[in-house]
Order: sequence, then structure tokens, then C-alpha cells
Amino acid sequence: MTSSDPAATAPKPADLVTITDVARHAGVAVSTVSYVLSGKRAISATTRERVLSSISALGYHPNAGARALASRRANVIALVLPLRTGMHLPVLMQLVTAVVTGAREFDHDVLLMTADEGPAGLRRIAASAMVDGVIVMDVEMTDPRVPVLRELGRPSVLIGFPADARGLTCVDLDFHRAGALCVEHLVRLGHRRLALLGAPGVVYERDTGFAHRTRAGFLETAAAHGVAAVARPCEEHYPAVREALVDLFAGDPALTGIVVHNEAAVDHVMAVLPMLDRRVPRDVSVVAICPDQVAERTRPALASVPIPAEEVGRNAVSLLMRKLAGTAVPDATLLAPALTARSSTAAAEPPA
Repeated sequence: MTSSDPAATAPKPADLVTITDVARHAGVAVSTVSYVLSGKRAISATTRERVLSSISALGYHPNAGARALASRRANVIALVLPLRTGMHLPVLMQLVTAVVTGAREFDHDVLLMTADEGPAGLRRIAASAMVDGVIVMDVEMTDPRVPVLRELGRPSVLIGFPADARGLTCVDLDFHRAGALCVEHLVRLGHRRLALLGAPGVVYERDTGFAHRTRAGFLETAAAHGVAAVARPCEEHYPAVREALVDLFAGDPALTGIVVHNEAAVDHVMAVLPMLDRRVPRDVSVVAICPDQVAERTRPALASVPIPAEEVGRNAVSLLMRKLAGTAVPDATLLAPALTARSSTAAAEPPA
């Protein structure tokens, strides 16, 4: 039925047009208009054009919408964290939380992308209006996403370092130095035969940056001090940890210093050693690269290099926001590690 009231069909003045009027004119939901204006969700090109045409036809220009359309800012950043085998979630979730809380301080939301899409995922997100910038995690030494990041029209920051970091903005703990610190601590105590129990094998197979750099720092520093050292991957479950320790002592019964860079394996290591008649720290000293709360709960408490997840995450957000503002930022931000000595290490017994 057609209304006979001219006022019902006459166009509204632009300052009285509402988002509901735009939605009705375009034949879409009010939320769809909102997403087109904010860019916070992907909308098909056809629908987006229809909504923008309705906005133009009705003269709809609210302050927030006008700002969004003019600035092309979504106030959303993407956090690319592909969930892969061998990843230990507690530390990753600390990083995610730090990024989310840091972004909120800049009035930004975070779009968490957990699918392992590689370069295609970055291209997809960059081609949309959904995000202003990208933070990328779980960086590999020869990461296939790196060439795409160099080409993107949106600012990006990596939590981690590829082998070639030219033209990129990267932040992380200095894992090479962390591995070196552990060796130096044990060498000062007189230990001459050392082992590194590292991340699960699949992490090294992917050539993940943090694992590669820790192992390199451990082995290079041991060689520089003239001490015997071996590094091997370690799975996270108890039987694998036990098998790894049995193999280490079978290969070198004089082993007296162990570095653990596998948070999920720490408790298993401390449980297995007494069963192998290796008391900590009298017979073997143990150092871990892990969060303080993990190191402090073991008996005896572990000497450790903590992973500053909150500081890394907040640095990544700060760097990205500075890039969005057009401010120059350093290419590399390496956070200096620090070792806390606890009761899991002691002076090595002199050889008989």
C-alpha cells in the first residue's frame, strides 16, 4: 500500500538521516552499514558499493562515519599467530594478552588470525579494509611471509627475527644471548660438559627463529670457552624427556650441566633426574629459559632466563602504532636477557 502523505516519501534533510535509513535504502542490516563504515569486518564488494551508494544518495555523514571514510582507519590491528604443532600455548597466550591490552591503550582492537595460511593470509588481510597494520608471530629463519610483508601497503611488526630482517621491523628477546648466558653461568661454576634440551623436533624442522638462535648461542659460547656441549630437541611428554636424559647420560656419563629451553618439559626433567641417580644440584646443575613462575615452582627452584612476554608484546604494539603515525622506528629491537641464579645450580665437583 502506498502512503498518500507527502511527508512520508519526501527525502529527509541530511542531518536527520540515520544509519537505519541507510540500511533500509540499501536493503541490508544496520550492522552491515556499521561494518562498512568501520571496516571491522569483511563485507563483499557488491554490498559495500550498495551501502556507499545509499550513503551518498541520502547524504548520510555522521562524525564517526565521516572520520572512518576520510581516514580509512579501522582502529583494528591483525595479530597473525598460526597455531602449529610443537608450540607451547601458555607463553604464546601471554604474548597475545600483552598485544591485546597494549592495543586497547591506543584505542585499537585486535583481530587474531590463527589459521596457518602463510603469505595468502597476509595478502587477504592487507587487501581488505579490516585492519590498519599487522603483527606477525612464530617467525621462521626463512619465513615465506617475509617477502609479502616487504610488499604490503600496511605497516607490520614481527615478534621474532628471520635470517634476513632487512626492511622489516622486528622485536624479540635476544635468544642467542640467552643461550650464551646459560653457558657462561655454568662455566663460571666449573662445569665442562654441557647439554641443551631444546624445543620439540618439529620446531627445529620449521627452522623457527627463537629455537635456532638459542641453540646457536649455546653451542657457539660453549665452543668459545672450550667446553664439551651437545644440543638436541626434546618432545614435551614425560616418556620422551626420560628417553632424552637417558641417552644424554649414556653418551656422556660425565655430563654435569643441563640447559632446558622447553617450558613444557621442565617439570619432567626435574622429576626424571633423581630417578637416574642424578641429584640437583649436587650431581647435575640445571638452568632453564622459561617464565619465572615455572622456574620458581620446581624443587629445587631453577636458575633461569625469563621470557619477557608482556614486554615483547607491548613493544610490538608500540612500534606498530608509531609506524601508523608515520614516526621512524628502529629496524631491530632486541630485549637483553638476564639470568636469575637459584638453587638448581652449584659448583661442579672437581674430577676424581
